Amino acid sequence: MSLIEEAAAVRHNAHAPYSGFKVGAALRSVEGRVHLGCNVENVAYPEGTCAEAGAIAAMVAAGDRRIAEIAVIADSPAPVPPCGGCRQKLAEFAAGDVVVTMATTAGATLRLTVADLLPGAFDAGFMANAEKGTP
Repeated sequence: MSLIEEAAAVRHNAHAPYSGFKVGAALRSVEGRVHLGCNVENVAYPEGTCAEAGAIAAMVAAGDRRIAEIAVIADSPAPVPPCGGCRQKLAEFAAGDVVVTMATTAGATLRLTVADLLPGAFDAGFMANAEKGTP
């Protein structure tokens, strides 16, 4: 099954009673394992979880740490890119020039790299001079 197909299947498990906007994500780690996530809404909207964040959490829980590729799908007129927070999460775990395939349930797709989605990403290199453990 392709990553888009995996994302489409897990999308049906999304918990979206408030918006009705279900999103599925499937990522493949550099180890070759597929990890899935779907959005989980909460009545307090900021407390919900995006599909991409859920897939990353599943990857980390399984012991993998690097994303090789990811696909995201939603029922939308155009492919939906990850939100800003998820772009930063993807950048944290992306291995090299990771491709993000965004798709609609109607079959439209858009492929961009994580770097295209988040130019100038904040990374650990910016913290090289940080004092650690100092109050």
